[in-house]
Amino acid sequence: MTFGIVVFPGSNCDHDCYDVLGRVLGQDVRFIWHKTTELDGIDAVILPGGFSYGDYLRTGAIAKCSPIMQAVAEFTARGGLVLGICNGFQVLLEMGLLPGAMVRNTSLHFICRDITVRTENTETPFTRRCTSGQVLTIPIAHGQGNYFADDATLAALIEHDQIVFRYASSTGELAPDRNPNGSSDAIAGICNRQRNVLGMMPHPERCAEAILGNEDGRILFASMIDSLAVVN
Repeated sequence: MTFGIVVFPGSNCDHDCYDVLGRVLGQDVRFIWHKTTELDGIDAVILPGGFSYGDYLRTGAIAKCSPIMQAVAEFTARGGLVLGICNGFQVLLEMGLLPGAMVRNTSLHFICRDITVRTENTETPFTRRCTSGQVLTIPIAHGQGNYFADDATLAALIEHDQIVFRYASSTGELAPDRNPNGSSDAIAGICNRQRNVLGMMPHPERCAEAILGNEDGRILFASMIDSLAVVN
């Protein structure tokens, strides 16, 4: 399988994703500069975390105008797998490839720590190795990770089972104090209706091997590899 990792000016988790997919999981990985206009030979796309274009205007607002994003939109329309992590999630929202928006954390502070999320949907190419309700410990690192959806959008997300992860306790319980940024309905990650695009604020690439003390994030990348193997 060949994974393409899009690199914007200001991306800083691109090499982390490259290391996990290449060294840890043994996949073919390529960096894709944001001015590229095609995705030939790519089986799945990663939009990594960071601060694309310095987060000027709004997070992801300038990155969505990069030439590569038209190719990403066409790739998703053909059913290609796209994972947007943190800033990558913000870019997907700005592109309209996922519904909703990101605003400042309710604390108005940048948050960088391990959190726990509950797996809500295992019927996606990104979570096929998860069990329903499985709790994963994954780090977050963001200042604008407060996912906002109006009532109609939230109702549609629930109706179509598009909520993939919710912030929860280590036992899977939802509570206000377990929602680190104030996100609507404790949402930590959502997918599109076709299930081939996932955006999430936690960083699975930062916890994908035992030497880091936790490898819960590895399950997402392994699920993607399994899904691609079935297709190919």
